[in-house]
Amino acid sequence: MAQIAVGVLGAKGKMGAAVCQMVSSHSNFSLIASCDQGDDLANLLKADVVVDFTSPEAVLNNLEYLIANNKNVVVGTTGFTLERVNQVKEWMRNSKSNVLIAPNFAIGAVLMMKFAQQAANWFESVEILELHHPAKLDAPSGTAVRTAELIAEAKKKSGKAKSPDATKGNREARGAQVNDISVHSLRISGLVAHQEVIFGNPGETLSIRHDALDRSSFMPGVALAISDIANNPGLVIGLENYLKLS
Repeated sequence: MAQIAVGVLGAKGKMGAAVCQMVSSHSNFSLIASCDQGDDLANLLKADVVVDFTSPEAVLNNLEYLIANNKNVVVGTTGFTLERVNQVKEWMRNSKSNVLIAPNFAIGAVLMMKFAQQAANWFESVEILELHHPAKLDAPSGTAVRTAELIAEAKKKSGKAKSPDATKGNREARGAQVNDISVHSLRISGLVAHQEVIFGNPGETLSIRHDALDRSSFMPGVALAISDIANNPGLVIGLENYLKLS
């Protein structure tokens, strides 16, 4: 198998550094460029695949440049609203780029989201609790937003109403509302990345939880994305689409 030339954006960050280490040690990859803030993006043009773990402020400029140059891009940076996704689609109209935007690369987290989507048809109540380190910039997390989108999609298809809630007064105590689902964000020193989806029916509850205890947990998913992006044309949202889950 020919080696895949990989460039990494955000190489000085914790996730970017972990990606650089993984790529350097992988038998099928070669790290040809590691860039951070202020570096010339032209250094990435010899890459077959560019991995972006930068910031919500920087990622769109990076994508505009890379898509214009027909590069395949694996994006782990979060903060993608519908407006931002539509902007990426517009840039890709005349490009040969393939782009994966994934809120989470941990295989367990992807499965957690899929299981939550399947459970949504069977429960009347659901809320999401996401817990991260205090240096995380966005809240709710991209994983929590994606989970809420998948649950809302499933509930809509099955005709389920939104979760019952008689709360009055200060609604902020009920968390952020994402597709009519309450999402509670905790930022606590010592944590890495954790999420629990709690479902309820009269007389029972179901909790689906994933804990990322180290950033190494994300690397198999990043490696899968680098290996398979050439076989997944256009814009793909979510690593679950690469796992061929039914």
